[in-house]
Parts: sequence; C-alpha cells; structure tokens
Amino acid sequence: MFLFKKIVAPLFSPVTLILALFLIGLVLLWFTRRQKTGKAIITSGVIMLALLGYGSFSDLLLVPLERQYPPLMMESAAAGLSSSDSIHSVKWIVLLGGGHMTDPRIPITSQISNESLTRLVECVRIHRLIRGSKIILSGGAVYNSSSEAGTFAKVAAILNVDARDIVLEEVSRDTEEQARNIRSIVHQDRFILVTSAYHMPRSMVIFEKAGLKPIPAPTNHLVKERQMKSPEDFYPSSMGLSKAEHAMHEYLGLLWLRMRNVM
Repeated sequence: MFLFKKIVAPLFSPVTLILALFLIGLVLLWFTRRQKTGKAIITSGVIMLALLGYGSFSDLLLVPLERQYPPLMMESAAAGLSSSDSIHSVKWIVLLGGGHMTDPRIPITSQISNESLTRLVECVRIHRLIRGSKIILSGGAVYNSSSEAGTFAKVAAILNVDARDIVLEEVSRDTEEQARNIRSIVHQDRFILVTSAYHMPRSMVIFEKAGLKPIPAPTNHLVKERQMKSPEDFYPSSMGLSKAEHAMHEYLGLLWLRMRNVM
C-alpha cells in the first residue's frame, strides 16, 4: 500500500496533470485531425499553469488547511487545554519530518529540507520553553541510507539540544505508521505535535484515529499576509506551483482517508 501511494499520488500533482494535458494536446495536433480538441486541451493546460502559478490562487487552496489550527503560542487556550491544566505539564514533543536526502559530501544542515529545518527549529523552540520535555524525532530511511530521525538528531545536536532529551523513532515511512509507532512511546500521554500547517489537518485525523491525544503546533506556514504588494506578486512562479502541489497532496490524502472511512 505504501508503494502504491507513492506511485499513484504524483500522477495527480498539478505539474504532472499540466504536462499530461500538453502531451495529449500535442499528440492530437501532430498525429490526428482533431485539431480543435488538441488546441482546447493545450489551452486548458496553459490556463491551469497560469492559475496555479499565481501565489494568490494557490493561497486560496492552502488557507483552509493552514488556518484550521492556530499556532501554538504557549497559551493554554491555544492548545485546547483547560484552565486547570498547563502546556508546561506536557512531557512529549513529537516532530514529523518533512524530507531529507543523505549526502555525506554536503553539510548535515543541507541534508534536510528547508521544511524539515523549519519544523525542527519550532520543535526546539517549544522544547526550551517546557522544562523537562522530551523530543520524539520520527521518520525512517525511506529511499535513503540513513533514517530521517537520525539525521534530525544530528542537526538538533548543532542546535544544542541535549541527546538525553531526544527519543528516536526510525522505522516509520509515512504519517500513519508514525502514529502507530509513536503510540508505543507516549501511550495515553498528551503530546505536542509539530508539523507543517498545511499537513496538520490530515495528521490530526490520523493521530486521533489511532487513539492518541495530540496538541497541534503548526509551523512552516506558506500563506503569509503581505503588508505591501511586490511586483513579483503579479507574475506566476515556481513557488505558486509548489504551494498548489502541497495543497493537492493534502486534499488527496484527506480524500483517501475518507474513502477508507478513517474520517
């Protein structure tokens, strides 16, 4: 099932869909008499590329995901805790990885993605505010020679995180496996869950369905309110496409959970 998801999901990404439209349209134009159909399909690809390339349009896709859970600003209300409870009593901080690539030729800080680095820094920020807390770094060696969690631990050491405060979960390949494996560590304890804001809704569904009690701490927000417009805002960009990729991936993931009656 894991391999199936990895093969099928990219087929529905915006870049793949746009390229497919272009290729189908070109085949019709060059090798058939269906010229109007070919032109219509290519035009659809151009329109799709233009729309998704604009950040403002892609932001509309991301906002419902990123704004579902507020950032964890260390107030009890933001974490959904009662007034008699305190965020500072939480023992565990769970970090879900956002990608890495083992390459001993480059610094360890370059072997994790920018997204992973942002998640890790947020995790360390919360850890330093909660005395006695432990960080659970989760992520296996998916198409890599070293685990994601192990790589994160090396970067955490650079950030002066005590190795005694780190627990490694180095087996999981995706979010569902992370939820199952983390359950064996935290049991019924409440814990802070750190991941990207757009990934938080799906993560919360999966972790809660596994019988866990996560407190959402979204980070790496891609949609930001600009105080002033920049000339770059009026042009399509790869960043716009990247945002659309993230949004499409999450919506497909949520649809997959609904089809399996997980939601």
